[in-house]
Amino acid sequence: MTLPWTQSTCPRTLFNTMAIEIVALTEAHFEALRQVLDSVAREKRYLVFLQAPPAEEAYAFYRHIVDNDLCQRLALVDGQVVGWCDVLPTHGGARAHVGTFGMGLLASARHQGIGRMLADNTLEAAWRKGFTRIELTVRVDNVNARALYERLGFKMEGLHQRAFLVGGEFFDVQSMALLR
Repeated sequence: MTLPWTQSTCPRTLFNTMAIEIVALTEAHFEALRQVLDSVAREKRYLVFLQAPPAEEAYAFYRHIVDNDLCQRLALVDGQVVGWCDVLPTHGGARAHVGTFGMGLLASARHQGIGRMLADNTLEAAWRKGFTRIELTVRVDNVNARALYERLGFKMEGLHQRAFLVGGEFFDVQSMALLR
């Protein structure tokens, strides 16, 4: 489903010049999404990935999402993929009500309200799927993401010390959750 965003629903006047859409993942997006994932991963600041997986592996993962009607949305600006957000099921029957939240945006798409629109749309889809708890982890030095998650209603639940190791440097991460 494509949801167009108009000037009246967008928080910034910059959107007057861009066509922004939030759409569900389809096979036509696989390579563009992998390239966006690779770009964000290579920043080595936001994701557990330091680069995108090989195309075959990424496509298999994306195919699983599409085939199982899982909750992944993409942000398109002028028809180009600039980010993703997903809430994917966790493993185990006792945690069937729990989804894991993840997202990423190209650097050029940040600080424009696109992430908020993308997250809002994805979370609404997750609630419709029946999730009642959504979890995430975020590096403590990712101040902008933490602020967004707090605005979305996520609450901090814990600190994982030295959870990431990037370029020989350790980083702590926070675990956060949103309950319905």
